[in-house]
Amino acid sequence: MIKAIEWLDDKVRLLDQTKLPNIIEFIDCYTYIDIANAIKEMKVRGAPAIGIVVAMGLALYAKKVKVENTQELITELVIASQLLQSTRPTAVNLFWAINRMKSLARENELRSVKELKELLVNEALLIHAEDEQMCRMIGEYGSSLVPIGANILTHCNAGALATGGYGTALGVIRKANELGKNIHVFVDETRPLLQGSRLTAWELLQENIPFTLITDNMAGHFISRGKVDLIVTGADRITSLGDTANKIGTYTLAVLAKENNIPFYIAAPSSTIDFDISRKDQIIIESRNTDEVAIIGERRFAPENINIANPSFDVTPHRYITAIITEKGVIHPPFDKNLKVLRN
Repeated sequence: MIKAIEWLDDKVRLLDQTKLPNIIEFIDCYTYIDIANAIKEMKVRGAPAIGIVVAMGLALYAKKVKVENTQELITELVIASQLLQSTRPTAVNLFWAINRMKSLARENELRSVKELKELLVNEALLIHAEDEQMCRMIGEYGSSLVPIGANILTHCNAGALATGGYGTALGVIRKANELGKNIHVFVDETRPLLQGSRLTAWELLQENIPFTLITDNMAGHFISRGKVDLIVTGADRITSLGDTANKIGTYTLAVLAKENNIPFYIAAPSSTIDFDISRKDQIIIESRNTDEVAIIGERRFAPENINIANPSFDVTPHRYITAIITEKGVIHPPFDKNLKVLRN
């Protein structure tokens, strides 16, 4: 499995996901500003992966910045975190990782500058290692929900590319395949940036997992004909009530699943749950450049000077979600009660 994120002491190496599947190319980030640009430009994406790289970005900055004392270092970290927080407003893992790094710094402000810098680097590496392990546990728990011979539909990319390794939704799929469950995957192409056709299909191909690529608007056709046994997606933010923000188009799939009486699962680490919000309208939905809708590659497929909308995410109400698969187990409704066990 290709490493999508790698700490190399003086830099962070990222697999440029905008070039996949045709070109495998890495970019080296030497500063937190490089990290911020990589996130904005979608060279790295996926809520868990974003959390990891912002932690590494702060660790890079801490390691290189010249300060006289730990208070100065903490102040510099707060300033750097403000830029990183502005890159992707919906993915809660970004804010979770930044808060974890800042909390560590404040808890160790009496240490020497050298010691604090080392602690911050180690914490970023720990966040990366923990995420991969959490994904493997998500795969373990989630695979128990997958029947033998199941046809699984997934949306966007929630695989190793979007995490510290192994994946959330694709972690469930990957583990079910490893267990010999003879599964088949329907992969939504996921407009407008085609993370399904470019990234999920590429990952499944590397693992030799059988799949069929479909356009987003084919999902209802296959579901209504009994060709899909369950749907599993990742998440970018989950409220304390279980309402879930994920790639635009997820809500549509959840409604289709409910109408056709098939399970709809969310797979995400507990760090994706935002216990500070309960209402779905409290989730900030990122709107991106409308050229992403009008242009594919270098060719424009829409007239100039027209109104175009490009929200990156939608929110699926908890009533459409069968269960949320986490590294600590499968959480069933009522989510307002049962998600509380995951709160640290």
